[in-house]
Parts: sequence; C-alpha cells; structure tokens
Amino acid sequence: MAINTSNNKMYDFFDNPVSPTHKKYEALRNFFYEKKSAEEVAEKFGYKLSYFYNITRDFRNNLKKSTSENVFFLSPKFGRKEKDQDGNVISLITQLRKQYIAIPEIKSILDAKCYKVSEKYIWHILKKEGFGKLPRRNKKVANQPIVNDKIKAPQSVQLEYIPEDFSTHNSIGILCLLPYIQKFRIDKIIQHSGYPETESINRLSSILSFVALKLSNVRRYSADDLWCMDRGLGIFAGLNVLPKTGWYSSYSSRVTRSMNFSFLKSLHKIWKANGLLSDTLNLDFTTVPYWGDDSHLENNWSGKRNKALSSILSVIAQDPDSGIIDYTDTSIRHDRESQVVFEVLDFYRKEVSQGDDLKYLVFDSKFTPYENLRKLDDNRIKFITIRRRGKNIVERLENVEKSKWKKTRIINADGKGRVLKIYEERILLKEYGKSIRQIAITGHGKIKPALLITNDEEIKPEDLVRKYCRRWIVEKGISEQIDFFHLNRVSSSMVIKVDFDLTMSVLSHNLYRLLAKDLPGYSHNTSISLFEKFVSNSGEIKISSDTIKVKMKKKRNLPALLTEMEKFQNIVIPWMDNKKINFSGSSSS
Repeated sequence: MAINTSNNKMYDFFDNPVSPTHKKYEALRNFFYEKKSAEEVAEKFGYKLSYFYNITRDFRNNLKKSTSENVFFLSPKFGRKEKDQDGNVISLITQLRKQYIAIPEIKSILDAKCYKVSEKYIWHILKKEGFGKLPRRNKKVANQPIVNDKIKAPQSVQLEYIPEDFSTHNSIGILCLLPYIQKFRIDKIIQHSGYPETESINRLSSILSFVALKLSNVRRYSADDLWCMDRGLGIFAGLNVLPKTGWYSSYSSRVTRSMNFSFLKSLHKIWKANGLLSDTLNLDFTTVPYWGDDSHLENNWSGKRNKALSSILSVIAQDPDSGIIDYTDTSIRHDRESQVVFEVLDFYRKEVSQGDDLKYLVFDSKFTPYENLRKLDDNRIKFITIRRRGKNIVERLENVEKSKWKKTRIINADGKGRVLKIYEERILLKEYGKSIRQIAITGHGKIKPALLITNDEEIKPEDLVRKYCRRWIVEKGISEQIDFFHLNRVSSSMVIKVDFDLTMSVLSHNLYRLLAKDLPGYSHNTSISLFEKFVSNSGEIKISSDTIKVKMKKKRNLPALLTEMEKFQNIVIPWMDNKKINFSGSSSS
C-alpha cells in the first residue's frame, strides 16, 4: 500500500515540533492533558528532567498571574499599528514644535533618527497635543538655528545605500550638482588630492561635507542644530548625516597651503580642458576680516566697510567669460603684495601646462605698482589697468576740445548698453620707462573721468573699454564670496584654515557657475539667486537597489531645473555604490 507523504508531514508537525515554542507546547500538553510522566515527556522532547520541571513550574505561575492572557496563542490586533509604543516620537515632535520648527523640518529630523512617520502623522500628533499652525515667517526667521533643547544628532558614517526613503527640508537642490561633479571628474580630483581623511569618513565625503554647507547657505558651522539632522545634505556627501561642528574644525587643522595649491592646479586643468577659461584673467584683492584679537594679522583696507581693519588679505583670479574663479591665495602679506601678479603668472606658466594661453591681465590701479607693468610687458603679457588720477591730469582732460571726444556704445552682459565718451592719447609714465596708450572715459556715472592704460596697441578703444568693464565681474564675485559664502564670518585667525575655507568656497562658486551656464536666461545670476530660485527646496529621496530617485516639491523655477536635469537622467554616480540618479517633481508642494 502506498504511503501518504502528506499525512506523514502533518503527523510529524505535531509529533516532532521544530520551533522552541511549539515544542514546549506539545511537551506540556503531553504532561498535563495526556497524563504522561515527566520522565517520558522529557526523553521524548530532548529535555533534561530538571529543566522540564522548570517549564511546568513557569507554566503554572503564568496561569496564576493572568487567566485571560494566552501564553502560546496571541489574538490578532485589528486597526492601525501603534507607531510610538514608548512615546519617544510624540515627545520629540512636541519638543521640536516648541522651538517653532515646521512639520517638514520635523520629519527630516525624525528620518535622521530612524523614526519613519509621515507628515500627516506629525500633524495629527500636533493637533492632538493642542498645537496650532505656525505664524507665517520670512526666510531669515525660518532658517534661524535652534537655541534651546539641542537635539542630539546621530553619528556620521558612510552611507550603505540600502533601500530606504526619507525627506529633506531645505536644500534638496544641491543634489542637482552631483552630475556636474561626475561629468567634470571633480570626484577623481578630490580622491587623488592630498587632503586628509578619517577612519570613519573618507576623503571624498570629507570635502563634499564642506561643499554641502557652502552650497546650502549655512552661515555658521557652529549652528549645527538643523543641518546635521538633514539627510538630504548627508547623502550629497555620501553620509547618513553631515558631521557636527567639532569635526569641521578638527579636519581643517590638518590642511596645508600646498594641499590647496595642488587642488587648484588640478581644477585648473579641468576648466582648461573643458573650454571654460579664456585668454584673459581678472585679478583683485579681497579683505577677509577677523573679529577677534590676534596680533599676527595685519591691517588691510576694506572697501566694504570703508576703513582698515585686522584681516587676512587674499587674491582672487577669475575668468571674465565663464565667471570661474581659477586661483586664490590668502597668505598675502604687505611685504610681498606687489609681487602677487608674478605669483599668479607662475601658477599659469611654470606649474600648469598650456599656461602660455594666458595673454591678458586686467586689474585696478592698486593691485601692482607701475614698475611691474614693464616686467609684464617684457613677459609678453597684455594688461589693462586704471591709472591713478591727479588734480593736474583731471584739469588737463577737462580742457580737451569736445570734438576730440568720441562717443561709443558699450553693450552690457544683459544685452542693454550705455553711451560713453572716450578720448585716446599716448602718455609717458616715468615708472614704466616709455610711452603707453591711455584712454579716458566719461559718461559712466562718475564725476571724474576714468583713465585706462594698456600695452595693447591693436585693440579697438570700444573693445578695450568693454574688456575692462567686465573686470567688475570679479568685484561682483568677491562681494558674493563675502555675502553668500560668508567669508566675513571666519571663526579662526589661522591663515591656512581661512585658505582652505576660501578654496572650498571657490569650488562651490564654480559648481554654481556650471549650473548657471546650463540654465538659459540665468547664466548671469549670482550664487545667492541660483540658491533661492533652484536649490533651496524640500522633497523626498528614495534609494532602491539600483537607483536614487530625487523628488523635489513644486516651485516656480522647478520646470527649468528639471528640463536641464533631463540630460543627466540615470547618470551613474560611481562613489554612490554605482547607482543611477534621476530627478522629478513631487506631487505635493
């Protein structure tokens, strides 16, 4: 007769239980219900006799404590599952709301602490606890850091990119700059740089942690209450969350000027290879103020504050066409200030290949003394600069016949223009050692005429004026560095730390320039404008087995950004576990 295997399996299920709970149930049933001896039951189920007696004792005690509770069989609980059994989530939500934090920001903090709840759930909790809507606030008030009841952030670790989803409340738009880092191989430059790394955070994530704060308009590293809880900023750097304040200070203490210089050289090769540098360079100094009391710093003139103050003097070199800042140095002292122009040339000609492509330097009258102009001419470098105006020079130009002044229209970057009057002549500069071409300009809004001098004998006066007018781009860029990238809020008097901070600001500035270049109609917007129009946004991030999906909430300029991101759809990010990244709009605002 054939054996019914199905019946054998069902028999074995009861007679030879596998799970410990099922085994314990069958043993107790044999002993109490079927009245078998303890020795027989213990031998059958593989228990020691003393242990089996302990099982029977515990069973009797449990029945005495609660006759209504079934020890082995649990009744299913219907309805919504309890999300906060210990009350930690409700306590944290109310604590954050008391600090006037909005629901999207609360959700970001809860995501960072691995509490997976929806915004709707948070709203129900707040309503249940008696909280009303927050009053309407401007951006400045809404972005104020938490001052009371500081929330402890999780420790920063390298992201494992396991499937999960979370929200970000402020700067999800900075993830749109990841494809540019990949396209221009900036990640490779960082990985092969000499910058330090730690045991828990690698070199690429370390540098991108600084860049994330720069791109997202964080004003003070010490105000880490919110940004170190934002997982959107964390994933930009390949971390669960960004490190806290102490890490940034400790890291920058290990950076040297040679590391920054080498990094700038590598970036220069990238900009040059991608046609982002022209034959002209705009040069200017900027004063980085320090508000503490440190005697080793020199006093430098600050045009923004119209006075001399204890500060760090820095040089910035910027391409007038692309707006890319290509070179910086914060180690300028008064005794070598006049030689900075030659240090810039050394960067281009001795240290960097194809440096001879640089033909023009444009700077103001105080950047270098007249004696150095002759040395630039001997080095086959064309220059355009401003001549310092004396009383006699101004009086002589006022007596020039009106018929000798020529009218010309100068077109601005926005397509608009203005009419200027120019007067060209040759003058003799004693310090220069020979005659030089001079062009006087009026009608530019200044009371006194501006005097341009140059060793370029072939350029048309209109083109010369236009070329110098574009030098104001670097002044605009410096103002932007101070305001948006917060160079006037440096917390250290150490020049090397400030030099590293400026290098990170330059990289962040250039990433914004690359984004602006691809946005029709926005190519001349400043970094702060790009941040407010495109980058400052909230949304959701979903990590799957092979893709990182970034869903940004509805915003006026979002369609323009998504249109440009279409060319990067499904681009593979090697340092993010080789996952693809794509961008889309969220269904909510």
